[in-house]
Amino acid sequence: MRSDGSAVSGKRVGGRELPYHLLADIVVGLHFTFVLFVILGGLLVLRWPRAAYPHLPAALWGAAIEFGGWLCPLTPLEQWLRRQAGSASYSGGFVEHYILPVLYPSVLTREVQLLLGLAVITVNLAVYAYIFRTRFRTRLSSRTLRRRSGQAS
Repeated sequence: MRSDGSAVSGKRVGGRELPYHLLADIVVGLHFTFVLFVILGGLLVLRWPRAAYPHLPAALWGAAIEFGGWLCPLTPLEQWLRRQAGSASYSGGFVEHYILPVLYPSVLTREVQLLLGLAVITVNLAVYAYIFRTRFRTRLSSRTLRRRSGQAS
């Protein structure tokens, strides 16, 4: 606490206070956005096919994190920023701390992690299968029409 009763938001470096709380909150927002992109990014590919280039590696990374039982590197970064701000850190990962309490009342278990990884793969395989099937049919139909119009001439 400061002498005026306000809370300290970060450490002082070179006469300036570093906003560690703000930086930690930004990391949480980016992390949450990344998780949403991993899960639902395939839907963006329906509208913008080139979104597949960043989405496929992101989805593979997200599934690997869940299947491997690892922590995303953003989790320790956020925890470090919270400690630097003087806040208490938490144990476990981002999904366990922020997302699962919203989705599930229980604690993240290995089985739940495997199910989350499977859900990422299943949702995205379904979306990409739909995209591939739709685009393949469209190309096949346009080739057939071109052949037929070429023969009719």
